[in-house]
Amino acid sequence: MIDLRSDTVTRPSEAMRAAMARAEVGDDVYGEDPTVRQLEERVAATLGHEAALFTPTGSMANVLAVALVVAPGQEVLCEARAHIARAELGAHGAVSGLTMRTWSHPRGQVDLPAIEDLFAPDLGPFFVRTAAISVENTHNFAGGAVLPLADLKVLRAFADAQGAAIHLDGARIWNAHVATGVAFEEYGAVADVVGVCLSKGLGAPVGSLLVGPADLVTEARVRRKRLGGGMRQVGVLAAAGLHALDHHIERLADDHAHARLLADACGVDPATVDTNIVAFDRPDAVAFVAAAREAGVLVGAVGARTVRLVTHLDISRADTDAAAKVLAAI
Repeated sequence: MIDLRSDTVTRPSEAMRAAMARAEVGDDVYGEDPTVRQLEERVAATLGHEAALFTPTGSMANVLAVALVVAPGQEVLCEARAHIARAELGAHGAVSGLTMRTWSHPRGQVDLPAIEDLFAPDLGPFFVRTAAISVENTHNFAGGAVLPLADLKVLRAFADAQGAAIHLDGARIWNAHVATGVAFEEYGAVADVVGVCLSKGLGAPVGSLLVGPADLVTEARVRRKRLGGGMRQVGVLAAAGLHALDHHIERLADDHAHARLLADACGVDPATVDTNIVAFDRPDAVAFVAAAREAGVLVGAVGARTVRLVTHLDISRADTDAAAKVLAAI
């Protein structure tokens, strides 16, 4: 099978497994795992922030990050197909007691006029107050679309004027960097809190990080433990993340090129594919997925009429060419 369901399906390379095997470890709940600390310090510095916290999942990183800047009973604004709204099982409401309102954009982009219309200042004890705005870069369900830095800077200025925070779901910020050349520090500067993922395009077996100010990350460490996310000798996993940062960022350009080839085979304009995700409409997405599986290619349905393909480091050019023939025939 050629597996294009997600970039989370990758398996650790032999070199990554070797790095995991030789990792120095300690008890991370006590703050004593040196490899975890190295990873946290490196990622925080990469994004231009003070501190970072290693979490087992991207969903946990996002739940913690948003809850740090949005109190129970307050709201966060986000795009309608944002991961925090559609793919985290309502955790932000169920766990953190906050609400969401959304704007809609076909490419998942910042729509400042819509955000200005939605934004609710503190009007006293009558209305829900907007405490934060969340953006996703790249935007998963908008086909891996990149949010332009200029738009993020305009949003930052608006949020500052309103006294609101910005959360950046940067699960695939590595892809945005490779696609645009924008420095990680510039992306980090537009947000108060950031979530990044190691187990998607970078190919680590597990792990994400919450990045932000030191005081907020200290509070997040407490909340992570409360949610059952305290991990012990987890340096074996942090070592995989460090290896990925060293070896798997620049090669994301290959995934982007492969995605454009698949897009062309599926009747999608390759110029509209920013990174490693291709999303396109079919009258019956479930039937399309089933037909592809029968022909040896795994793809996903992310809606009744939307098919998604995701390239990753376990997909070679030969795999891409083979999958393109199958998908084009279907």
